Amino acid sequence: MNMITNHMSTAELQKLDAAHHMHPFTDANGLAAKGARVIKSAKGVFLTDSEGHKIIDGMAGLWCVNIGYGRPELGNVAKRQMDELCYYNTFFQTTHVPAIALAAELAKIAPEGMNHTFFAGSGSEANDTNIRLVRRYWQVKGMPEKRVIIARKNGYHGSTMGGGSLGGMSPIHAHGGKIDGIVHIDQPDWWSEGGDMTPEDFGLARARALEDAILEIGVDKVAAFIGEPIQGAGGVIVPPSTYWPEIQRICDKYGILLIADEVITGFGRTGNMFGSTTFGIKPHIMTIAKGLSSGYQPIGGSIISDEVFNVVAEGGELFHGYTYSGHPVASAVALENLRIIQEEGIVEHVRDVAHPYLKAKWDALTDHPMVGEAKLVGLMGSIALTPNKEKRAKFASEAGTVGYKTRERCFANNLVMRHVGDRMIIAPPLVITPEEIDILIERAKKSLDEAYKIVKDEGLFVAG
Repeated sequence: MNMITNHMSTAELQKLDAAHHMHPFTDANGLAAKGARVIKSAKGVFLTDSEGHKIIDGMAGLWCVNIGYGRPELGNVAKRQMDELCYYNTFFQTTHVPAIALAAELAKIAPEGMNHTFFAGSGSEANDTNIRLVRRYWQVKGMPEKRVIIARKNGYHGSTMGGGSLGGMSPIHAHGGKIDGIVHIDQPDWWSEGGDMTPEDFGLARARALEDAILEIGVDKVAAFIGEPIQGAGGVIVPPSTYWPEIQRICDKYGILLIADEVITGFGRTGNMFGSTTFGIKPHIMTIAKGLSSGYQPIGGSIISDEVFNVVAEGGELFHGYTYSGHPVASAVALENLRIIQEEGIVEHVRDVAHPYLKAKWDALTDHPMVGEAKLVGLMGSIALTPNKEKRAKFASEAGTVGYKTRERCFANNLVMRHVGDRMIIAPPLVITPEEIDILIERAKKSLDEAYKIVKDEGLFVAG
């Protein structure tokens, strides 16, 4: 077997990558012309690329490396488990210790009454599971016509056909369509869509769009509502304080199942173990992945309430599952990750140290002439770029033009800060220290200054 050697040049690696590696969510020809950045190693909150640059990872990989890079404990656990039982399935009335132990641990840390987990290989797969679970739930209860799932525009629930259909991102739907029985309502994005309403009134109005949809579709047809406690890939959209209590009231009133997609907000990101706790949500199902293993192994799942589990169990065999559901190595690594999170007080570090320290500096970014709003919950933040703060104006250029230019300056300054449209977003590893936060903010300010100059020089600092 041919091995890639470490002494290959960056240009050689980029050429080989372009020739054979198809990247997700990427313009293949554009990337081939530019050349991918080759990441060689990582430790703590820093990445090192093939040119030796040390990059502070303001996105924790893809929202997932909660305990930071390079923890040897997880590799040691993975090797032990591979040596003992590298793989076995849980289809044939069999189980194994890692899946048992991880499911039991999740029942301990999940909200009360949520004692069962169906494992998957990713958050996308878990949300596909959720579609089948809620529809099966209503079948067993004698109401098979209750199939419609209500989700939100600009929500993100993965990129499989099921997860991509639940998500409200039209570019994903445009590439292959979406499955039936999923309806999208407007998102609670006050900055972009709130007009002259107060955030509180806007939050109520957007929550009540759920009630309007239920009544229009028919209570006898609606199975569930799904939402991220904070919309992540949509731009770290933090809903107004009135939003989730009203969503909860409406779901309770009409007996609709509530799915909280905790793929990003789970395992400490918001300063609590789950975002549902942060926002007072009482879900029937929680989607988990990412921080479950801090990205050290691919694993996801659906934490299911006793109510939903008991009904589905009454229906006999559930015709659903994945080859890698509860994979023993992934489960063992996830269990070790949860041990580290709890024993090292990482959630408390987010709540008591990292969040307060970052918030003061993050909020101060609104002093920059191009920044109109700064939001931060736990270690999940966004800033809205605007040419006119008072009017919360959009740029005249195509949405994302200014955000992309800002992101490029961040990358040039060895900071991973992502853009979604003209919002810049961060979600660093949860172990980030105040000293590392200083580096992140310093590089963010430098990048904003450079982007501002470019935008003004190109005549783009104009409201649409």
